[in-house]
Amino acid sequence: MSLETGSGRYMPEKLAEKGEYSIYQDIESIQPSSSGKSTLPPDVHTKRVLNSRQVQLFAIGGTIGTSIFVAIGAPLVKAGPLSLLLAYTIWCTVMFCVNEGQAEMVCLLPIESSFNRFASRYVDRAFGAATGWNYFVCMTSLLCFEVTAFTAVVQFWSDDVHPVVFPAAMLTAYGVLNLWSAKFFGETEFWISLMKVILITGLLIMTFLLMVGVNPQHDAFGFRYWRNPGPMAEYLHGGDLGRFEGFVACLLSAGFAVAGPDMLSIIAGETKAPRTVMPKAFRTVFVRLILFFVLGSLAVGILVPYNDPILREAIAQGKPGAARSPYVAALTRLEVPVLPHIINGAILTSIFSAGNAFSYNASRTLHGLALEGYAPAFIRQTNRNGVPWIAFLITMAVGCLSFLQVSSGTSKVLDWFINIATSSQLVTWMAMSVTYLRWRAAMKAQGISDNILPYKSKFLPYGSWYALILSTLVTLVNGYYVFLPGGWAAADFVFAYGSVFIFLGVYIFWKLLKRDPFVKPHDADLISGKEEIDEYEASLEDVPPATRWQRISRWLF
Repeated sequence: MSLETGSGRYMPEKLAEKGEYSIYQDIESIQPSSSGKSTLPPDVHTKRVLNSRQVQLFAIGGTIGTSIFVAIGAPLVKAGPLSLLLAYTIWCTVMFCVNEGQAEMVCLLPIESSFNRFASRYVDRAFGAATGWNYFVCMTSLLCFEVTAFTAVVQFWSDDVHPVVFPAAMLTAYGVLNLWSAKFFGETEFWISLMKVILITGLLIMTFLLMVGVNPQHDAFGFRYWRNPGPMAEYLHGGDLGRFEGFVACLLSAGFAVAGPDMLSIIAGETKAPRTVMPKAFRTVFVRLILFFVLGSLAVGILVPYNDPILREAIAQGKPGAARSPYVAALTRLEVPVLPHIINGAILTSIFSAGNAFSYNASRTLHGLALEGYAPAFIRQTNRNGVPWIAFLITMAVGCLSFLQVSSGTSKVLDWFINIATSSQLVTWMAMSVTYLRWRAAMKAQGISDNILPYKSKFLPYGSWYALILSTLVTLVNGYYVFLPGGWAAADFVFAYGSVFIFLGVYIFWKLLKRDPFVKPHDADLISGKEEIDEYEASLEDVPPATRWQRISRWLF
């Protein structure tokens, strides 16, 4: 029996007999056989089981958790609606440029744990080790954040449930969805991501209806709150300095909330027909950036003034779940019933989905580290469906750090994980930008034409320089407040800059241990693995959809 892909293609019988096609080419530790194929045993490979429909929705909504629905209220209170909109818009341009660079590289070589391995190929081995371990820290921190946030959101209805229950239930559920086959992960993410798109679209429509007077008070408030109390708030200091610090706070919030190119780079290694599917997926990132983040930040600035007493009280008291959401604060002020509970329920599904995505990414990253020789070899083992089960179990073990909320309190633990994740994400964007620039230099040095690229961007390489510079600047100011008079706290300093030191520590350790040279542009390996992917793509046959659902699916995805 042949295997259907999301684009309507089918694998021939000779590949189907082996299971979904697997592709891995370790450029450093694995020497190709005389046939040019990898000599790694088959039980260390992941498999291509995710179809176009699943990948497209994952690209749009896979990483959206509490940040855009709940956490966005805190920077609004600190800085006002204009600062919030400007900061999120600027950071979306950074993410767009990072995404474009990843798209060019990944669509050409859609391999496992791609961007971490590209760092080894195009910069040097120590840089690849540091990039991979930093990203693993990032993903596990975000996993713990979402698991902890789930408990906080449930407490919107009741705090009678012991805080151990929900972390245990979520980690168990992730195991059920991920340990057997990535198909279950892909299908779960498809439906929940679809719910996220419906949720944010509904909230944007709700914002428009409320602002034109469709509410119980018949109050057509429009952009009233941009005039009174005003578009920008003062934070920490008064005057222009305070307004600038408010903008910086919003930029740091965006640095935590806005992500995505990394997810697609990781998932590419398990995508069917990647040269067809991945370019479409990378292009949808622009839609997500605009729909979720730019319009979302505009909506909350319309609905709620930055001095709103309901929102300020909820944030100050650390109230749970949707109580700290700007949307719920607006509905409460306008005396709209029921909807706050619906929003809270929808936020729960978003949190569960984001945690699921982060557990997937963390396990694949750890698996890639093992394949590259940066982690113990036993971690690279996969089951018969291509799931790196040992890496996943280790990820779940790290996820148990979310049980810290039992003794330290949910709000405090959430702050810890937000700070760690923000710092490590910023380092990841810097590493991705450096890797792309080195890849571009290698392409030029080796005289390889852009005509071989399945995805071409009009904004590069200048966009990568822009992303690198802004990511570096935001990283430097991530914990600036600890250097203000009376602001020093050792824990805050560690959480703000810890990932930078981890990255540098791993880099220096690996450099001293292995003494691997820097990769020169003329020597960079640009093609290992390409032949196998070319053969796989050439073997796919385009079969017309046979059912109505298949026709609809092909049209949509």
